Amino acid sequence: MSELIIRDLRVSVKGTEILKGVNLTIHSGETVALLGPNGHGKSTLLGALMGNPNYTITEGKAYLDGQDLFAMSVDERSKAGLFLAMQYPSEIPGVNSADFLKAAMNARREKPMSLFQFYNSLKNAYAEMGIPFEMSNRNLNEGFSGGEKKRNEILQMKLLDPKFAMLDEIDSGLDVDAINVVSKAINEEQGKGRGFLVVSHYARLYDLIHPTRVAIMINGRIQLEGDPSIITRIDREGYEWLKREHGIKIEKDNAPMNDVSIGVCATREAVGK
Repeated sequence: MSELIIRDLRVSVKGTEILKGVNLTIHSGETVALLGPNGHGKSTLLGALMGNPNYTITEGKAYLDGQDLFAMSVDERSKAGLFLAMQYPSEIPGVNSADFLKAAMNARREKPMSLFQFYNSLKNAYAEMGIPFEMSNRNLNEGFSGGEKKRNEILQMKLLDPKFAMLDEIDSGLDVDAINVVSKAINEEQGKGRGFLVVSHYARLYDLIHPTRVAIMINGRIQLEGDPSIITRIDREGYEWLKREHGIKIEKDNAPMNDVSIGVCATREAVGK
């Protein structure tokens, strides 16, 4: 069983501390929903774990199967089994999508795969994600719609076969059909024992991927962990009950806890419920 361990992690951005002592452990086969108001460190956590140079680790450790994550370069973290589906995937002019995927897949192998093997893997992945195979000949994400970029992130995850996949608002910008395609792909990977850390503001995605555990991040810390029933309660009551029952105060003055939900109502309108 694989294990991702985060201990007392503190991270700053341009001198401002965002993460203030994060502790979290994820095992293979678990899907952890990471919830919390905007601006409280969820994306910072994922970016810092993956090695985004904009984030400065000031204290703390992270281990992937006993290996010191912060002693590794970004490509070494990826080869060790960590994957990040970005909230805003970048367009990479001049980099062919198929060439990029082939290079990334071969970087994890002792011997390069055959052209036949790569072609079949690529074709199957494109079909599963509902992306026209011709798009594999285009530059990476260049001219893609927001939904196509998000599907392409999940396609990369399937081909790279990580131990742990971190998904940063993978459902934002997706229509109902695309959310169903993405969630089905996640379900298939869950069945293979993949570990997930998923950030979303929409209960629709969580309804489809069935998290095993929920972690609430407020003020740069994991303030509470529990079962998926927490998602329903946050949608119904916002975050105010955390203050009332656990003494957790939100530090941002512009985001009252009782005004913040995870967006289930908007999603229900979109699907006509």
